[in-house]
Amino acid sequence: MSRRPLPLNAVDAFIVTARHLNLTRAAKELCLTQSAVSRKIAALEAWFGFPLFERHARGLHLSPQGSALLPELRNAFHQLVNCAEQARGQQSVVRLKAPTCAMRWLVPKLMQLEAREPELQVALTTTTDHDINFKSEPFDAAIVFGTTHSGEKLFDEALTPVLSAALLPADFSLSAPGNLTFLHPTRDTTDWTLWFDGSQIPSPVMRRNQHFDTMDLAISAAIQGFGIAIADEQLVADDLRTGRLVRPFPGSVKTGASYRLVQRDGGPHAAAAQRFCETLLSLS
Repeated sequence: MSRRPLPLNAVDAFIVTARHLNLTRAAKELCLTQSAVSRKIAALEAWFGFPLFERHARGLHLSPQGSALLPELRNAFHQLVNCAEQARGQQSVVRLKAPTCAMRWLVPKLMQLEAREPELQVALTTTTDHDINFKSEPFDAAIVFGTTHSGEKLFDEALTPVLSAALLPADFSLSAPGNLTFLHPTRDTTDWTLWFDGSQIPSPVMRRNQHFDTMDLAISAAIQGFGIAIADEQLVADDLRTGRLVRPFPGSVKTGASYRLVQRDGGPHAAAAQRFCETLLSLS
């Protein structure tokens, strides 16, 4: 018996042809030419060492060997297809929820994760909601922001003022900000107030203000030269490194909040979610 591998693509051609007993109809179903189907069957017959069909003037008939072999091959091939379909349905997809403000930190991490785990797919949903409820939300993992202690900590929030270098005069002082616009990541002045209190720098009168719904929007405005933003130092790390932003003061002030990674217990994507979380934490 031949030691060559069984030509599996020819098995499908045999099963379809056996069902139709007509090369033309088999070729149409397989999206192949009639000659291509004939070659596949000939290759399979050569592998077995006996004919699978008898050719007659009125068409094809299964040979005794082909007739005996068909049920076994058909069942085995269907098992193979079912196994493949099940594996395909359990592909490594992780449904991730993350706050919009974390995108500046998360996107570079996802690029690193893709390079390290190319088969791991992340279906990302961004939101301004900082919490997660796995009982009512269809996610496998989430990045949450706040003072919660659940999950694994990614980083603490530490605020620092940032602005475009083009707006930074040599004699810059926040006590006399001049015509600078203060950019706020919320509808109030909470973050700036926290920073002034923690840095022990007297808070000036903020005459010019622009409020945003997320920190990411405030950071983007600062990069474009709109004014001076208060931002988390992790979220602007790449902007500071590349010079898109500068910070006029060296320190930062922790707020007590943090970004944390939490994972659903169980679920159809539990294994992929576990691998995703472990890899993301190793990149932090």
